Amino acid sequence: MRSSSFPKGRLVMADLGCASGPNTLLLVSEVIKAVHKLSRELGQECPELQVFLNDLPGNDFNNVFTSIQGFKENMKKVMISIVGVPGSFYDRLFLTDSLHFIHSSYSLHWRSRVPQGLEENKGNIYLTSSSPPGVLEAYCKQFQTDFSSFLKFRSQELVTGGRMVLTIPARRGEQHSEKECCYLLMSMALNQMATEGLIDQQKLDSFNLPLYMPSAMEVETEVRKQGSFAIEHLELWDMDWNVYEGEANLAGDGGYNLSKCMEAVFDPVIAHHFHLSREITDEVFKRYALLLSDWMAKVSPAFVSLTVSLTKRH
Repeated sequence: MRSSSFPKGRLVMADLGCASGPNTLLLVSEVIKAVHKLSRELGQECPELQVFLNDLPGNDFNNVFTSIQGFKENMKKVMISIVGVPGSFYDRLFLTDSLHFIHSSYSLHWRSRVPQGLEENKGNIYLTSSSPPGVLEAYCKQFQTDFSSFLKFRSQELVTGGRMVLTIPARRGEQHSEKECCYLLMSMALNQMATEGLIDQQKLDSFNLPLYMPSAMEVETEVRKQGSFAIEHLELWDMDWNVYEGEANLAGDGGYNLSKCMEAVFDPVIAHHFHLSREITDEVFKRYALLLSDWMAKVSPAFVSLTVSLTKRH
């Protein structure tokens, strides 16, 4: 937030895709520190803070609210109000010109729906080098539709000069590389189990993840087409799949840990689609962990993330 546009009296912000884990209030804490610092530099009183935490209605907001009281007690120097806002960020969420700052981290790769026209993507659960061109086109079109809607609605909700910072799982090139994507290995685990009759092959053929990792060019293109925002900064950065990077003897642990992270997200999705028992679902992620460990020991893959800072135009 520039000093010239720093609000007096009250700062209103939203975190989109806040989830309900231990990191939910981390962003709010960092914003408070930044607001304190800038207020001191400008020689003005720290503004009150209104925070909107948004996620889908199925998010455990009760867990978030339980942690708020202790959080507020640690932030006694700031008058802060925290409100939960259930709903999809691909729809309108807030009043016109009501927000100064919007943040979203690792949420915008989720699509509003599974793209249509994926019937030929059999054996895959996401984009791979073997996916037909029509499948790539369907995923790309769904991203364009969703991200354009996201930008349009946020432009209505932000004040002029307001900032938006987004971090999105992405890819470095225009081609979709399996080296940057761990979903191929999840697909391999599911295909193994379908071959053995442990899961239904027809259900696997109809299973596609509602995700899309855009390139920097795709993000820039949609921002330019929508027209409401100026890109202040955009960068791509890598994060190793293995949290034990540089410790080859712990590569197996890295595969297990990544599998557990993915399980926390995709366990309910897989169990619901395939109607699996707990035992079979556990077997899916057990095999996935082994495939991850083997792959990570060979090629040291990295997740690619894109962070972009946008300002609403006049």
